[in-house]
Amino acid sequence: MSDDPRGPLSFGDERPIAGGTGEPQGPGEPAHAAPAAQRRLPRILLAVAGLALLALVTVNTLRTDGASSTGPPPGSVMTPFAAPLATSSLVGDVNVARRAGQGPAGAVAACDVRGAAVLNSCDLVDGRPAVLVFFTASKARCVAQVDRLAAAAVGQPGVRVAAIALGGDRRTLRELVLAHDWTIPVAHDRDAVLGNLYGVVVCPQITELRAGGRVGATTVGELSQAALDQRLATLAAGGSR
Repeated sequence: MSDDPRGPLSFGDERPIAGGTGEPQGPGEPAHAAPAAQRRLPRILLAVAGLALLALVTVNTLRTDGASSTGPPPGSVMTPFAAPLATSSLVGDVNVARRAGQGPAGAVAACDVRGAAVLNSCDLVDGRPAVLVFFTASKARCVAQVDRLAAAAVGQPGVRVAAIALGGDRRTLRELVLAHDWTIPVAHDRDAVLGNLYGVVVCPQITELRAGGRVGATTVGELSQAALDQRLATLAAGGSR
């Protein structure tokens, strides 16, 4: 888990890493927090600590075999997210807020967080189906699945494909993305909060998202190149496994 204090992404474009909270101070605002805000701070910190602990358990117990994960229920509305891209310098937790003002989930709605350094789920499913592959950079078989899915994506421009790396070191992840020459966007879920919300316990996990944001099928474990090619072709044709 990162030592960076910045919480969920709440801005639209890439910002350099800097000191302070990252929140703008309006004209005439006092430099110190108001008493009411100070009283609310412990509750916020407790909520953040709870999410961080849950994420740590998720990453540390992630497996590469078995099939105990079913992912989010098919037909349900996807959990929206805005995540920093691995190759960018943008730092922050994944924003998973469905609306503004959801505390640790995000100060603004995830769908409203956009920018060149952000993977936005609402953009992914805008007019097209999408496929998410959740993986850990330290597991070779999970990385190999991203290789195959990235190759399958080249032949199916009607399906948007993205990878979500759970935990791990950002620099190592960036080097991995560049070394494998992945052309699909790869986001970093540094605290694995998004992975937890998508029910990831087996690496790799592939979850389909229908155009508009409804959840499709989820598969855990490795799939062959032929199986992935067929799966994306089916999605592009308007179907789902």
